[in-house]
Formats: sequence, structure tokens, C-alpha cells
Amino acid sequence: MSNSFALITGGSSGIGFEIAKDLANRGYNIVLVSRNEQNLQDCCKRLSEEFGITSDYISSDLANKESVRHIYQTTKERGYNIEILINNAGYGIATPFHVTSLEDEEKFIRVLATSVISLTKLFVRDMVEKRNGKIMIVSSVAAFAPPSAIQVLYGPIKSFMNRFSDAMNSSYNHIGITSTSVCPGFTVTNFHTASNVQKMMDDVPSFMKFSAERIAKEGVDAMFKGKSMCVPTKTYKILVFLLKATPYWFIRLLENTLAPGRYEKKET
Repeated sequence: MSNSFALITGGSSGIGFEIAKDLANRGYNIVLVSRNEQNLQDCCKRLSEEFGITSDYISSDLANKESVRHIYQTTKERGYNIEILINNAGYGIATPFHVTSLEDEEKFIRVLATSVISLTKLFVRDMVEKRNGKIMIVSSVAAFAPPSAIQVLYGPIKSFMNRFSDAMNSSYNHIGITSTSVCPGFTVTNFHTASNVQKMMDDVPSFMKFSAERIAKEGVDAMFKGKSMCVPTKTYKILVFLLKATPYWFIRLLENTLAPGRYEKKET
């Protein structure tokens, strides 16, 4: 795998960095993408030293319209064969929908949806030429949950991402390219703190919170098995089953409790 790389957006922390470690442990070279250059440098150093692989980074903000082409062109200029694309970057909005600016909503959609489609479109062309490649889209159990007052667009976008991933499978599975949608529930990362919605997540029962390492492992295992969707942990597999089987009117009564996301562990 001397020139086989996995590119991971949102790769310098949380689920993204745990996915990077899992893939590096399997022998893949890594390209991390996120905004914080210092974090990226530190993460690349850790990956190279611990796993003996080549690691590189691209500092880029996916909320910027030009970032997708910049990321793709940079990998081409550096001669990297991107065999695995992990669409993991997150974005959160703490304010109510009617208060949030149109610009912020557009950035939200760009990071969670438009950039995923655009990066996939660019890199899948190379995968088609080689008739080989793997795509992962880190979605959320929110795709199956009732509407949430916390982030109005989050669940709908994640539902769309699941359908997009499934459509990619239908289109390219027959030539050796698979797409896996990974739908975690509450995950211990810095996502909620960074998104200013930490306070809303502090009362989530502990049995509903799982480590980013576990989510990453189950997601990567599912990707290599060619599964179209992965709901990590038995807890959330059962929850999704119940959400699909339970009458919608009853689920609405529980909507705020069932709106999952990523949770930062408190200092003790």
C-alpha cells in the first residue's frame, strides 16, 4: 500500500481521527483534512510515529466554496492515490432556525451535504478508472429520529446523506466501488462544545454515549465488508429498529430525547 491513501475530512479529532488510526493500523497512508493546521500537524506526527505510515494533511475549511477543488487538486499534485474517501466533517448551529443567518445555514449545508457530494464526485472518477475504491459517509442516527428543535436541518440532511450513499452503492458497487453510511448516536467528541450545543447534551443518559474509538472501529469494519449502512452499537441498532416500528405520533413525544449527536466528556 505504498501509494494507497485514505483521505479523511474532519480528521484531526473525534471519530475522524479514530478512523485515521484504525486505517493506519491496517497499513494505509493517511491524508487528514480540517481547519486547524497545528492540530493537523500533531495528528500526522502521531500517526507516522505510531504506525510507520506516511501521513499528510490539507488545511481547508469545507464551509468555503473553493475548498473541495483545493483538496482534490492538492492530492493530485502530491501524487496521492486516494483509495478510501471518508466524509466525516461536522458542523453545528446552536441558534433557532428563524434566528440563524442565511449565510450560516448555507455553510451548514455546504459542510454536511454539498462538500460530501462534490468530494465524492471528484474522487469517484479516479476510483472508476481503477475499478476500486471505498467511500464512507459519517451520518447519524438523527436520520431516523423525529424532528429536533436543537438543529432543524441536521436530521433531514443526514437522511439525505444516507440516501445518497445508497445511490452510490447502486451505481458503482458492480465495478468494485462501495459506499458505507455510518450512523452513530451520541459519541464522546468535542463536536457539541465546538458547536455551542454542549449544554443541551449534558443530560443524555450515560448508556447512550459511546467512545469515538468504538464508533470508528465498527464503521471501518462495515466499510471493508462492503455494507451499505452501519449503525454502531447494539443500543442504537435496537433504537433504530424501534424508531422504524413505532407509530410516528408516539415518537414525536420523545423527539428531544431521541435526537442524537456527539457529546464531549466532562472533566472529572
